[in-house]
Amino acid sequence: MTVYFVTRHKGAVEWARRRAIMAEHVEHFDPETTQPGDIVYGTLPVSVVAQVSERGGRYFHLDMKTPPERRGSELTADDMDTFGARLQEYEVRRVED
Repeated sequence: MTVYFVTRHKGAVEWARRRAIMAEHVEHFDPETTQPGDIVYGTLPVSVVAQVSERGGRYFHLDMKTPPERRGSELTADDMDTFGARLQEYEVRRVED
C-alpha cells in the first residue's frame, strides 16, 4: 500500500507535515498507478477520483472553507488552519450511460 499526498502548494505540504501525515508527496498523480489499498490525499478532479476508486484505492479530499477573496492565492499552513482544512474521505464512481 502506498499513501500519496498530491499537491503543488508548499503550504499544503507544511500543513500535512505538522499533522504527521506520512505520505509520498507528488505534484502530479497518474491514477493508473493506483493499487488496491492505496490512499490518495489531495484536491483531484472527480474523474480522477473515480479512477482511484475503480482501481481499489481510497481518496481523501483536502476540504476547507476558503473565502472568495483568497481563492486562487497561495495559502500557508496557518491560513489552512484558519480556514478549517481537513481530509475528508469521498467515494466516487463513474455512471455509464
